Amino acid sequence: MDFRKTDEQELLLESIDQFFEQNPQFNEQYIKDCEEQQVPMAEFRQAFIEAGFGLLGIPEEFGGVPVDTQTLVMVAEKVYQHGYPSGLGALLQIDDILAFGTPDQQKKIMDCLLSGSNMGFCLGLSEPGSGSDSNAIATKFERKDGKVVINGHKTFTTDGDRAKYMLCMTRDFTTDKPAHKSMTCWLVPMDAPGVKIENWHKVGHRTRSLCEVYLDNVVVDESDMVGNEGEGFMVVMKNFEVERLVIAADSLGMASCCYNDALKYATEREQFGKTIGEFQMIQQMLVEMRIKVDNMRNSVYKTAWEKDQGQSLKIPSSLTKYYCAQTGFEVCDSAMQVLGGLGYTDETRVSRLWRDARMHRIGGGTDQVMVHIAGRALQKEITR
Repeated sequence: MDFRKTDEQELLLESIDQFFEQNPQFNEQYIKDCEEQQVPMAEFRQAFIEAGFGLLGIPEEFGGVPVDTQTLVMVAEKVYQHGYPSGLGALLQIDDILAFGTPDQQKKIMDCLLSGSNMGFCLGLSEPGSGSDSNAIATKFERKDGKVVINGHKTFTTDGDRAKYMLCMTRDFTTDKPAHKSMTCWLVPMDAPGVKIENWHKVGHRTRSLCEVYLDNVVVDESDMVGNEGEGFMVVMKNFEVERLVIAADSLGMASCCYNDALKYATEREQFGKTIGEFQMIQQMLVEMRIKVDNMRNSVYKTAWEKDQGQSLKIPSSLTKYYCAQTGFEVCDSAMQVLGGLGYTDETRVSRLWRDARMHRIGGGTDQVMVHIAGRALQKEITR
């Protein structure tokens, strides 16, 4: 397992630096403006696609640029080092729809991603009575007059008001099969009659929306089924494994950005006649931050490599997500401490990244659920 960057990867990462140098309008003020208006960073996303970066990971037959997962997580870290969201979330949508979607569904999602949206589909998984416990979902589907009718209520749906489609998990309550064998996923158009959306106001990630989605007699076709009937749980499990790697990679990028900002500040800020970086307690914080960032990178790169090798991510993605979400937030918090009062204002990007990083310990599976998943799987390994 060799994590040395290839010449092509080095050139790609250098070109991202050049992109930000040549587009000074994409600075912290741009993000502030988008956050205040609660709107997506559409201009940035479009420019990123036009520069070719937003095409990475999309298969060539759909007009994209195929690259391996290791390259994608390197790109995610590099983009976040400039303080900008990586857009790596598209990876889990691409991965899911290529594995389970029909050719028509694949084209629909790829067209969305290529159009400038970083949401091929939103995820309709969590419900008021079903968060970490996926078996408790209550959204149901029934067949009537040759159509499929969906009724239910989804919550904490990222970009539900912006996505063109929802990958909606439903359950068949007419069967005696256990919950995990009676779930089916559907690609639901978000403009379909019966879909109602309400927005939450949240602490971080303010350029992304978080929605309640109500489905009242929403009609879809049999052709909108994603994967096989009764196997929706497997569709979601694959989604979760990739999502956890994505969150870990983004946590790494956030931590790397905050560490770099704290290091720079420590070498410039003077107190008591010298830079604060000359004080051993600040040095200890910087050293520990660097160790954490390096360890996060090793974990993320290793998990990405395992995905590229076709290995199961059930344990690696849970371990990596658990470690990087916690550790990434710790690094952001330490950076805020190094910056002192300035770090607690909106005048630095550290405070924004600190807010955003906190979500990673909840979304995609809480810290506690990651321990539960990995803990059970680790014990099963030695009983085989």
